[in-house]
Amino acid sequence: MVRALLQWLDKSSIRIGTKLVLSFLLVIILVSVLFSIVGVRVIGDRVVKEAQAKVQTDLNAAREIYLNKLADVNDVVRFTADRYLLMSALMAGNTAEAAEVLGRLRERERLDVLTVTDARGRVILRTSNPGVVGDDKSGDEFVRAALEGREPVASTCVVPAEELARESPELAARAYFKFIPTPMARPRVETEETAGMMLKAAAPILDPQGNVIGAIYGGILLNRNFEIVDKIKETVFQNVQYKGKDIGTATLFLDDLRISTNVRNQDGTRAIGTRLSEEVYNRVIGEGKQWIGRAFVVNDWYITAYEPIRDLAGRNIGILYVGLLEQKYADLHRNSVLVFLAITLGGAAGAFGLAWYLSQRLSDSVRKLARAAEQVAHGNLDVRVQIESHDELRELAEAFNYMAAALKKRDEQLREFTTRRIMESERLAHIGQLAAGVAHEINNPLQGIVTYSHLLLERARPDDANREFLEKIVKQADRCRNIIRGLLDFARQRKPEKRLSNVNRVVEECLGLVANQALFHNIKIVRNLAPDLPLLLMDPSQMQQVFMNMIINAAEAMNGAGQLTVTTRHVPDASAVEIEFTDTGHGIKEEDMERIFDPFFTTKEAGHGTGLGLAISYGIVKEHKGTITVQSEVGRGTTFTIRLPVSAVEQEAQVHGTATENTSH
Repeated sequence: MVRALLQWLDKSSIRIGTKLVLSFLLVIILVSVLFSIVGVRVIGDRVVKEAQAKVQTDLNAAREIYLNKLADVNDVVRFTADRYLLMSALMAGNTAEAAEVLGRLRERERLDVLTVTDARGRVILRTSNPGVVGDDKSGDEFVRAALEGREPVASTCVVPAEELARESPELAARAYFKFIPTPMARPRVETEETAGMMLKAAAPILDPQGNVIGAIYGGILLNRNFEIVDKIKETVFQNVQYKGKDIGTATLFLDDLRISTNVRNQDGTRAIGTRLSEEVYNRVIGEGKQWIGRAFVVNDWYITAYEPIRDLAGRNIGILYVGLLEQKYADLHRNSVLVFLAITLGGAAGAFGLAWYLSQRLSDSVRKLARAAEQVAHGNLDVRVQIESHDELRELAEAFNYMAAALKKRDEQLREFTTRRIMESERLAHIGQLAAGVAHEINNPLQGIVTYSHLLLERARPDDANREFLEKIVKQADRCRNIIRGLLDFARQRKPEKRLSNVNRVVEECLGLVANQALFHNIKIVRNLAPDLPLLLMDPSQMQQVFMNMIINAAEAMNGAGQLTVTTRHVPDASAVEIEFTDTGHGIKEEDMERIFDPFFTTKEAGHGTGLGLAISYGIVKEHKGTITVQSEVGRGTTFTIRLPVSAVEQEAQVHGTATENTSH
């Protein structure tokens, strides 16, 4: 589209000032659109990355709050295990007094569970449900770790419903959830959850000698316990709202079930009982990795971060989630884009105004140059251009003025030179006509001289004293006849009678004519003739004359001994056929290279050659719209290359309907 518009501007007859303005406008629009697309994308990426970085930081803070709460539980249990009252009660076998103290401690520290076992793991004191004791907790991984490892342990764990019921029926009721259908959640056979997720710690109880006499464990049930998520919201997000909505939310998941959250339903209630999307579940619970991205949570879009919650054995049992309301960042993105576009449009408008001003200044100078050039084209070489700006246009104007002055001076010189050449050409034409006439008149008596001199030489006896003189007369008469014949051929060059012909056949005919001549007895002829040459539109007899001249000249240059290589080839890129004649003769001197095609110029000894052969060959090749070139190295040999076009002759053949040469001829 842009290319088509530029081509239209180039072809249209609009003034250059308008073209410049339109070109500047096109550039400004393209640059503005490109910058807008890139800018909007960059702003969007930056906003998203900023939101993701923020939610990652918020997740780190939420994790610290969660772990601090677990540490608090661990501290309470550990310090309680070290109390003398508990140790003495266990040693005396009287837990009544300890039960009252531990009960007040559980309520003060807001623990849901605080239970004591003996050294075998049997429960001897349960503050949350005093009537239920004697059950075996040795299989509990926390109790076992405390009794066997003699060190406190703390972690998150999943507590089955029956264990919760033993600790307290109220805890079992809090842990129960009926699944709320949630779009994009993973398929599950279960429709309800009875187990609970708990922050749990256990510590060994030691006597004064360091022997384990029991264990104590305590915990906080997270199901429907909103202390942690609300503290995250208050501490990390500072309860900030945006357009009436909480800007940040936090959630605790048991497997894929929301058991504690401050995400709200449409009616304002907490969205507990809803479930996590399958994509996030597979990433966090299935692969045990964080998931950060855009997600639809219950009823709104959030920039979210999830990470797994692991139990004492490292199993993924739940998820910690924080989310930032996307609407704030979407509005920030939209406002930033609007500001950026406004700045871009303002810049484009300013750039267009400046472009219009500059184009007018440039077009004024160009118009001056155009008017001056038009006057020069009409013959006014006295015109001059004055431009005040100090730039390339002023240099161009000065160059134009210099050109106009030089043209005027050259015009005067050309007129004088042309006058001289016309006069000289007329004189040469008269001389040429005279020479042709003289040659024609001399030719008839010269034929008689040649004929009778040959007869006298034939009749002279070998011992005749005049025989030597007769031989010289015959030789010089033959030379005069050859000069006259060449002069007449050069003066009367006829138009070629072209027809489609096979170049290789013409070359073979020429080589066949000279094969038995004495001059070629000691010359090796190498044929490199391409078999796939296209037919050329040419005059075979004239081209045979050219080829024969090349072959005989090569033989004479080698003094009858050497190698002559004849090569033909098709040159598709140049749409031409080349014929090369390469000899191993004495070569041509550099100072003679520029004159070898001039009439009457020859490098042969006096009395050998007229100097018209190459001139005639050059004229014939030129009539065929071809070229003839020469390369030579003294002492190494010479190569003449004749190039004849293919495309031009094919077109001419189509126009004139020239008959194709019979290939069987």
